[in-house]
Amino acid sequence: MLAVEGVDLHYGAAIALRRVSIEARAGEVTCLLGRNGVGKTSLLRAITGAHPVSTGTIRWEGDDITRLPIYERARRGIAWVPQGRDIFPLLTVRENLETGFSVLPRGERLVPDEVFALFPVLKSMLGRRGGDLSGGQQQQLAIARALVMKPRLLVLDEPTEGIQPSIIKDIGRVIALLRDRGDMAILLVEQYFDFARELAQTIAVLDRGDIVLYGRREELDEQDVQRRLSV
Repeated sequence: MLAVEGVDLHYGAAIALRRVSIEARAGEVTCLLGRNGVGKTSLLRAITGAHPVSTGTIRWEGDDITRLPIYERARRGIAWVPQGRDIFPLLTVRENLETGFSVLPRGERLVPDEVFALFPVLKSMLGRRGGDLSGGQQQQLAIARALVMKPRLLVLDEPTEGIQPSIIKDIGRVIALLRDRGDMAILLVEQYFDFARELAQTIAVLDRGDIVLYGRREELDEQDVQRRLSV
């Protein structure tokens, strides 16, 4: 469903990505691994339209979206859960969820029951402000807000960062359920190989803006992957 082909990305004179190519397919998790500062978030910004690419092509469901603005990509079913969550702290949980309505036709602007089935804690907190939630609850809210958009590509930037182990397990369970549903491609950025190994069918490792390892999980040498992730 998603094909990134030979993408370069610059911030001024500094190059963040070099000839990066990667794919994500419906019913699968593609995990992008790498140390801090190697270009993982830059690649997500390129895919979602938050930052223009210098060269290369990004295709989504067969269409070239390389120059489409971020809101048009959202309307085409691409939802991004950024690192740090970026919820609205002064809005209630309900209002945060309803911000996902912006890309939906007026007749479809309802929070799906599935959201509360996946994240039951949110149903009991609809009237609470987002800023009053714990870090783990905010992460669940950020993912739920993305799901309100009814995405076909879900882009997750380090959803386990700073989260307590019990909620990491819950988030992993939700990602697995969404993957197994079969109608959504999931692109997951992570630093932790163990979390990625449990969920991903395809793994890519970035280093200094280059893809240095890429393949099906079972084909990759785990020790080689972990060596490239160590500081």
